[in-house]
Amino acid sequence: MAANSDEMLCDFSPMFKVYKDGRIDRLTNQETVPPSVDPTTGVQSKDVEIAPEFNISARIFRPGNANPSQKLPLLVYFHGGAFAVQSAFSPLYHKHLNFLVSEANVVAVSVNYRLAPENPMPIPFDDSWLALQWVASQFTEEGHEDWIKDYADLNRVYFGGDSAGATIAHNMAIRIGSEKLGGLKLRGIFLNCPYFWGANPIGDEANPVKGFIDQLFVFTCPGSGMDEPWINPANDEKVSSLRGEKVLVYVAEKDALKWRGLSYKEILKNGGWDGEVECVEVAGEDHVFSVFSPDD
Repeated sequence: MAANSDEMLCDFSPMFKVYKDGRIDRLTNQETVPPSVDPTTGVQSKDVEIAPEFNISARIFRPGNANPSQKLPLLVYFHGGAFAVQSAFSPLYHKHLNFLVSEANVVAVSVNYRLAPENPMPIPFDDSWLALQWVASQFTEEGHEDWIKDYADLNRVYFGGDSAGATIAHNMAIRIGSEKLGGLKLRGIFLNCPYFWGANPIGDEANPVKGFIDQLFVFTCPGSGMDEPWINPANDEKVSSLRGEKVLVYVAEKDALKWRGLSYKEILKNGGWDGEVECVEVAGEDHVFSVFSPDD
């Protein structure tokens, strides 16, 4: 078969298509935008390399009026995209973080991890943990990133993300509960339409969408089962070790993933986690709506 064959193996539109010659055609916009001073919010951003040998990097955001004498909470953000598309440097996430940083008045580190299926699980998790170790190191004498050292408060750290990024945030919060990570004080996590899943449907998951998500999971996470603890928290015996006192979960009424997000509060409580959990269902909206329209 010719190396440039257009015979398709898998179609995961609108995200990507896979061809039998091994090519992966990502259908989402792969454009990147440079860091900037956002004219709408005044938020400033810059890029940093974390582990060039693994192609791990990040974009840091801070409010335009940030003052080193009044340090701000630090948000470590993980972008969504089913572990397979998007980046911290895409126009979509650049705009989203500008608005998020402006509204929340935080310093944010938006992590750029390697994508599946070329880099299957657990690589996105390992990349994210390495990024967190880098963030923690900036509060030591060896730290050199002044936007973190001068403007961020290591005692007020939050993890957040949307879709697959929310899955990463959840798992990093559990990992930090069992592994030391410098002096960072994780206060809470924010999960926007988290990408949790399972082999057996709950709610109204038994529809054509479940078949699509099942196939997508198998392809992007080869060797992983849909009931493994990292994707199905109901099976995670370590859920009680999740760090932080507060959890905020947003789900969307029209999102097929909403049932997993709504069950998250009960999972944490049944698992012995004793923090404060709030789940908010937004009527009339679909998956990660606030990412696509952050200024609405």
